[in-house]
Amino acid sequence: MARFTKGYKKKVGLPSGSLIYIGEKKVEHPRIKIIDFSDEYCMHKQVPGIEDCTPYKEKETTTWINIDGLHDVKLIESTGKLFDIHPLVLEDILHTGQRPKIEEFDDYIFLVFRMISYDEEQEKVLEEQLSIVLGENYVISFQEEPGDMFDSVRERIIQGKLKIRRKKADYLVYALLDTVVDNYFQVLDKLERRLEELDGDLFEESSPETFHKIGALKKEIIHLRKSVWPLRETVNSITKGEYDTIIDESNLLYFRDVYDHIIHVIDILDNFREMIAAMHDTYMNFVNSRMNEVMKILTVIATMFIPLTFIAGVYGMNFRYMPELEWQWGYFGVLGFMGLLVVSMIFYFKRKNWF
Repeated sequence: MARFTKGYKKKVGLPSGSLIYIGEKKVEHPRIKIIDFSDEYCMHKQVPGIEDCTPYKEKETTTWINIDGLHDVKLIESTGKLFDIHPLVLEDILHTGQRPKIEEFDDYIFLVFRMISYDEEQEKVLEEQLSIVLGENYVISFQEEPGDMFDSVRERIIQGKLKIRRKKADYLVYALLDTVVDNYFQVLDKLERRLEELDGDLFEESSPETFHKIGALKKEIIHLRKSVWPLRETVNSITKGEYDTIIDESNLLYFRDVYDHIIHVIDILDNFREMIAAMHDTYMNFVNSRMNEVMKILTVIATMFIPLTFIAGVYGMNFRYMPELEWQWGYFGVLGFMGLLVVSMIFYFKRKNWF
């Protein structure tokens, strides 16, 4: 259970808004990148400190500030002071186990959702929290580590793709969210291939190792679904126009498209769960079938020994007058009869297709 509750003990007894990083340190030094753009202008650079972002707070251009690395609590606190971000929001940013959600404040919107990737070596789904503060003319994104999937968005801005350069900060958030959801499908594709491999192994081997792999994959899919399902509610609230003070009505159509993709992701995960359940049942049926075969063989063997045990028991009694005991060929005759009896029973069982 440490996967879900790790780090909570750090907050026990502390008041709300206390800034404590709950997560793993994934980068040695935080990194701050700025992209400032408009229709005909674009500037991108990396800055050493958050104070270098001060000139972009009131500019009419759209500014995207991306912070990689959340373990530096002072940096997050300084960012909050510079952009007037509520302490509870900063607390949620530092708590990397947040449930996907959206919250509205006077001058900005706060969003949290999960980015996922697939580790081929560990055969495991990896997650990272992405927190976004959306203002009227700026977007601040907080990530646990550098090396994300947003390079394509940066290239579209730098290369001057008209739509993203012409739109405002809310469209940039759509582009980021759309990229995250599109990456879900890549991870699902890898999970599907893994399911197919396990399905083949199940019919070839049905070994306990395969069963353990099925159980591990089931946990991954359940956890992934719990990460995606709240995102559906979050995006759905946007499509209903509940945040029209910052998100322009003309961009709601794009968020509806993301919502449709999320529904598709959830449907695929539901199908995966059904496949996992079917594979689990198939494995149990294989185990029960093998057990039945073993029990059937043991029953046949025990049945054949019942008459043999009876005969041996009869001639093992210590009566004085047993005529067969005086017969010269009595021992071999009884053994021959017992052998004939076993052969007859085997022949009978074969005819009945009992084994």
